[in-house]
Amino acid sequence: MTDYPSLHMIIDGQRVAGEGRRTHAVVNPATGETIGELPLADAADLDRALETAAKGFRIWRDSTPQQRAAVLQGAARLMLERQEDLARIATMEEGKTLPEARIEVMMNVGLFNFYAGEVFRIYGRTLVRPAGQRSTVMHEPVGPVAAFAPWNFPLGNPGRKLGAPIAAGCSVILKAAEETPASALGVLQCLLDAGLPKEVAQAVFGVPDEVSRHLLASPIIRKLSFTGSTVIGKHLAKLAADNMLRTTMELGGHGPVLVFGDADIDKALDTMAASKYRNAGQVCVSPTRFIVEESVFDRFRDGFVERVGRIKVGDGLEPASQMGPMANPRRPEAMDRLIGDATTRGAKLHTGGERVGNAGYFYAPTVLSEIPLDAAIMNEEPFGPVALLNPFGGEEAMVAEANRLPYGLAAYAWTDSAARQKRLVREIETGMLGINTTMIGGADSPFGGVKWSGHGSEDGPEGVLACMVTKAVHEG
Repeated sequence: MTDYPSLHMIIDGQRVAGEGRRTHAVVNPATGETIGELPLADAADLDRALETAAKGFRIWRDSTPQQRAAVLQGAARLMLERQEDLARIATMEEGKTLPEARIEVMMNVGLFNFYAGEVFRIYGRTLVRPAGQRSTVMHEPVGPVAAFAPWNFPLGNPGRKLGAPIAAGCSVILKAAEETPASALGVLQCLLDAGLPKEVAQAVFGVPDEVSRHLLASPIIRKLSFTGSTVIGKHLAKLAADNMLRTTMELGGHGPVLVFGDADIDKALDTMAASKYRNAGQVCVSPTRFIVEESVFDRFRDGFVERVGRIKVGDGLEPASQMGPMANPRRPEAMDRLIGDATTRGAKLHTGGERVGNAGYFYAPTVLSEIPLDAAIMNEEPFGPVALLNPFGGEEAMVAEANRLPYGLAAYAWTDSAARQKRLVREIETGMLGINTTMIGGADSPFGGVKWSGHGSEDGPEGVLACMVTKAVHEG
């Protein structure tokens, strides 16, 4: 089994350890035990990282597409070679099952390989002008990027935050979650080992508000990329506004799932019950609010509860486990609060609703039905292993409920009606929509939301262009 590595920051290519510094205890959520001590940055560390990022941008903006592609492809190969070690570290830090962590490694491999090709497709255009004149439109790297990644995808989120700026020709300072540092460091190390200049990408950790205020106040930073909660996203957007920074904000969601009477109900149940409890529901695009047509509600509810009852909860490193613990002690506390409020207001609890065991942060897969719309859990992203099932009278009411909240990251619909599918594509307010599927992402597909779920996109060509600015050149 992989030993948990010693922890450090990477500033100007140097490993900065914790001796004589403030540290943060990293905990294994399956046991609740401390597995590492993470050094936290002070102002001098952050200033050094900023100075290095400025140097790194001057180096990397002049790199050729061939150089960028070689680094990205090389990092992808290294991640594939190191898949098992990276996956085990992610499971030890975040709790998800080992198969899920392996998939996360492969998400990065696919994304880096896609970006390695995309660097050759950053096209401009030549405008039509009279003879003797020339007008062109071109894309240039925006500059040093401050990238903030959360803990729920400890490998995939850092991969997104690093891959796009590097493909675009930017430098990047990554502040990944203090709960899952070794995973992020493992991804960055693959890039450095693949030949990325040490000045181009760095990793710092610290008190989040201290780090964000310091980095975003610097004139060196020209772009903010953030994945996390809407509350924190709004706060960071205000800080970014002071320097008019470009922003990509992938924020919270409250994924609606519309299930119509003409759908293949068994397929919907098999697919959605598994998807709901992936990573213990700690997924921004997790299907959460099941909006079920009345004619099939009883059948769907009973089938869902039956499938959830078969999920095996345990340490993510154990082969039999299908759902690991929640990532930190805050999440079971949130589950108790939200589920308790819902049942107090009259919601029906069918299974779960309680913690599991006396060690770690395990929580039972939970199903609630007929939840009043004023319950907190119907309005606040639960970010946990709880499914909310409510009956509705027809398409109009179901779409209205899907659009009721200010979130719009991911939505799902199950129907065999081609005409209805076209209507839902038009009417549902979301950045990503899955119809009869949960596959809403891919290396070549933009990932992002609308409304309070943020703006801008990661992945796809859009992910690279989000780290670039547009320049028009006119020659007489």
